[in-house]
Amino acid sequence: MNAPPRPAEAHLDEWLRFAHGLADAAHALLAPAASLRPEVQVKADRSFVTALDARIEAELRARIAERYPAHGILGEEAGASALDAELVWILDPIDGTAPFVAGVPVFGTLIALAWRGVPVIGLMHLPVTQQRYVGVAGRASTMNGTTLRTRACAAMSDAILTTSNPDFLAAHERPAFEALRTRTAWRIYGGCCLSYGLLAAGRTDVAIDAGFKVYDYAPFRPLIEGAGGAISDWQGRPVTLDSGSQVLAAGDPARHREALALVAQALG
Repeated sequence: MNAPPRPAEAHLDEWLRFAHGLADAAHALLAPAASLRPEVQVKADRSFVTALDARIEAELRARIAERYPAHGILGEEAGASALDAELVWILDPIDGTAPFVAGVPVFGTLIALAWRGVPVIGLMHLPVTQQRYVGVAGRASTMNGTTLRTRACAAMSDAILTTSNPDFLAAHERPAFEALRTRTAWRIYGGCCLSYGLLAAGRTDVAIDAGFKVYDYAPFRPLIEGAGGAISDWQGRPVTLDSGSQVLAAGDPARHREALALVAQALG
């Protein structure tokens, strides 16, 4: 099977350097606030937002607009611009705002670049642990420069399952989660974006989430695929700029296929 098309390596290198600069800028704003209790507002969907979310995103947007004015941007706080552009930056300034508010150090900044709708660069930076996960289409994924590799998992009954928060699942989605919960060896809750980094690192096996927006998981496609894993929506469709609210990933592609079948069966 032929590999999917992707941009020239020189372009990827340039955009990756710029993405690292964005992550550095986000860290400079977020790290000093990580141990402080922030002022919090509650959005219409009852999720938390802080002034720092908006400040970080505004800084990243300004840098993108100055360097790449023809590129589109999709961000959690300020919405979308030029989504029909060939290249679109996808930003989540603080993924895991509730853990940030509570002082649980699993929150981070997510940055992705989509080329023709497909995420080809993904960065996840956790300011407290100072871990930076990087995925680039066609390359091995890394964490702080160390190559990542998912692990083999012989059976679902051996797997560690993660979900960011079971409360994010709607009532009609819970059977899918239960189908995986009851067949796995162990469950880890509340890891937010870090859960997907750990899956890429071979520490966990399956991740299921719902109630997301694409900025919550766009970086995970190049990250997990570059470590040997698989990620899709619950119907098995690849992650793109147009993906919906449900995501399913596994370190072992065979377990991903099995998880998709279990989800489909549970949802009827």
